[in-house]
Amino acid sequence: MSRENTCNSDSMIILDKIFRAGLLRVDPYQMIKDQLHRDGSCLSIHSDDVQLSIDLDDYTEIVILGAGKATAPMARAMEELLGERLTKGLVVVKYGHTDSLKKVEIIEAGHPVPDAEGVRGAGEILQLAADAGKTTLVINLISGGGSALLPYPGSFEKNGQTFQLSLSDKQKTTQALLACGAEINEINCVRKHLSGIKGGRLLDAIAPARSINLILSDVVGDDLSSIASGMTAADPTTFTDALSVLQHYNIEKDVPELVVQYLKAGANKEIPESLKIGSSALALSANILLGTNRTALNGAATEAEKHGYSVIRLTSRLTGEAKELARTLSAIGADAKEHKMLGNLPLCIISGGEPIVTIQGTGKGGRNQEMALAFLREMQKCPDLYEDIHFLAASTDGNDGPTDAAGAFANLELLQRCRDEQLDITEYLHNNDSYNLFDKIGGLCKTGPTNTNVCDLHFMLIL
Repeated sequence: MSRENTCNSDSMIILDKIFRAGLLRVDPYQMIKDQLHRDGSCLSIHSDDVQLSIDLDDYTEIVILGAGKATAPMARAMEELLGERLTKGLVVVKYGHTDSLKKVEIIEAGHPVPDAEGVRGAGEILQLAADAGKTTLVINLISGGGSALLPYPGSFEKNGQTFQLSLSDKQKTTQALLACGAEINEINCVRKHLSGIKGGRLLDAIAPARSINLILSDVVGDDLSSIASGMTAADPTTFTDALSVLQHYNIEKDVPELVVQYLKAGANKEIPESLKIGSSALALSANILLGTNRTALNGAATEAEKHGYSVIRLTSRLTGEAKELARTLSAIGADAKEHKMLGNLPLCIISGGEPIVTIQGTGKGGRNQEMALAFLREMQKCPDLYEDIHFLAASTDGNDGPTDAAGAFANLELLQRCRDEQLDITEYLHNNDSYNLFDKIGGLCKTGPTNTNVCDLHFMLIL
């Protein structure tokens, strides 16, 4: 029987507030409002790295295209900003991540496993891109999730015969990559080379029109070629690299045979490569990074300071196996508590990034819930070390893995509930069943869809 999923202790309430403050800082609607301004026909963009002015009178039409979990509120902000200047548009979002739009159409599609609606959306976006002429300004809105949301299976010809990848081929490949623990850049490398829209191919389709690409990063390190599989960026990876990912994780036998044939044909230069540096399409485009994991960390840090905590920002580049990262973070917390190695208490330690989970069991969960459960197991080994230490790991998009929870908490109160319910933490962890354990003890963090996505956030309060 599940407990009510609410924050029970004062520290859990504060952790929730700190997390939501981080989310607020990367609200996609507000970021557009803060960094883009229009004065008559002049559209100006002021981000951390780019200062750009555009005369809208130079264009006969303005089209918005986009894909990702955050693009519906981004499109709403652009509609308000452009008003009558906007001609039309289309964004593809994850199911439930919608908004109220007037001129921009929304298609909801599958994530993280692509579906037929995503194929439809990708096809319609490519058609709008192909229709754009020299006097069209295309504004692309791109956020995390865009890669899975725009599946457009490629095709190739050999010996007079056409071989067409199917959606099922891409779904099975994505599932195999997720299950083997491949990192997001490796998954995107394969996706780019099975696609007719990723790896800069959207930019090729838009040319000769000019494009402005407003991007919200969900990639550790903010590599533009990896965010949503780099639809508007040059791709440094190759078909050979994509084939090597399958070989490295020994999953060639787990993906459809046609996928392996396709990648081998590309490696043999029988299929055109993705967009490379030097392409003329790049000269017609500007990629502008609006928000990142660091942006969210800064918002969370400000909130923690309001509650009287000294703040340590560890990193925004935390990657690796969730269970191992939990072990490291718990050790940092124990030393900070016992030896004050990071300064005086109370202390809030903040990190961000994107852990991975190598799936071994058949349970339900996500990488943040797995991390919290592994943190709870470390607490179980020596509870005295973790007195007054409270932990939260959560996804900024509000959906950790295929669940309705953003993440989960860990503290001694929740550990005691496990004992009371006679729950075997190690068994749940081995079965990758973190969701069901936290559901039983009231340790889930639920926000609902946030319509943003800048990787994950991890918080530790030490009193």
